[in-house]
Amino acid sequence: MNSILRKSILGIAGLTVAGGLAAGPLNHDSAPTARDTAVTTTQAAKLDTATLIPHGVQGEQSHIDLNDEQTANVKAIIAATKKAGMDERAAVVSIATALQESKLENLGHLGDRNDHDSQGLFQQRPSSGWGTVEQITDPEYSTTAFLKGLKQVDGWQDMPLTKAAQTVQVSAYPDHYAQWEQQAADLVAQHWNS
Repeated sequence: MNSILRKSILGIAGLTVAGGLAAGPLNHDSAPTARDTAVTTTQAAKLDTATLIPHGVQGEQSHIDLNDEQTANVKAIIAATKKAGMDERAAVVSIATALQESKLENLGHLGDRNDHDSQGLFQQRPSSGWGTVEQITDPEYSTTAFLKGLKQVDGWQDMPLTKAAQTVQVSAYPDHYAQWEQQAADLVAQHWNS
């Protein structure tokens, strides 16, 4: 390539970069573009799948679209997991459990449809010692209580998700947690570093 053409190309590239840097801060309030979303997705994908789903998913997977409240609950679970000093896998187990128990909705008492006195994201029961109604309907508290139970399960890190969740929750439907593992892992990948 001749030197004049090369200098022209480098000059144009330099102007483009400089212009982009100068324009960047001015556009910081604009909505994310498809390119931004692709970059975010790529960054999220960098979380190690082997860490998030070490045993692979078990069985058919379910998926629900989340509203703003459910997404806020995902973020609260992740924040509580980090605060407890636990890793991404603990967040996956927690979110999958909450997806199964409440579809990530912070449920109060459901009257005749209630399973005993179960409430909150994890459907924890005051009568079983999980805490007061006010406590177990607080996402940070309920997540911390779930994680405290998970920490007491020897080898939970090496268990399939459904076994780890069931050991803490003691559900009548122990295998149902597995169906949420992929969505839980996707949510952790998306929100862990946000």
